Amino acid sequence: MNLPNKLTIFRMILVPVIVMIPFLGIEGKCFGIPIEYLVIDMIFILASLTDKLDGYLARKNNQVTTFGKFLDPLADKILVLAAMMMLVEMAKLPAWIPIIVLAREFMVSGYRLVAVEKGGKVIAASKWGKLKTVTQMIAIILAFIDLHSFGQCFTGELQGGEFILNSIVTIMMIIQTIATIFSGMDYMKGAKELIK
Repeated sequence: MNLPNKLTIFRMILVPVIVMIPFLGIEGKCFGIPIEYLVIDMIFILASLTDKLDGYLARKNNQVTTFGKFLDPLADKILVLAAMMMLVEMAKLPAWIPIIVLAREFMVSGYRLVAVEKGGKVIAASKWGKLKTVTQMIAIILAFIDLHSFGQCFTGELQGGEFILNSIVTIMMIIQTIATIFSGMDYMKGAKELIK
């Protein structure tokens, strides 16, 4: 097994580690932020970096494999959705956001399966897909250290740094949701042609 695939598997292993952190009873705060949130964030950042690194190494060293093509996007989806569900449980994120992300991932995965079976061309990630990925990662990373709920910046209760952080998280989550919808629509256009 090559290094890019090992990094992908490592990223998948980090997901249950992230999920178990709240059960460890880590107490204390650093700069007013619960230490357990910081630990979750650091592991999520590490996992996100392995995503960039494994793809870079696979292309650079000509180590792109069928196994990697299958597992890499799957690991990304599991990581992002696990983090979003944790944010929902922490009351930092409304459930409709990960529901939209999950629905898009199911549609895209279904399209890819049919495309492979029928010999169709799987379209590459569009500008919407790239925008989705970037804003999604930024939003999730900042949401774990934001002490307030999605959209609380609009209530007038927050001031200063709290207002700025919550505003950035809220805006990034909105942008990633819009990008998720439009990137999903791009895939569905391809699916329409495939069905024809």
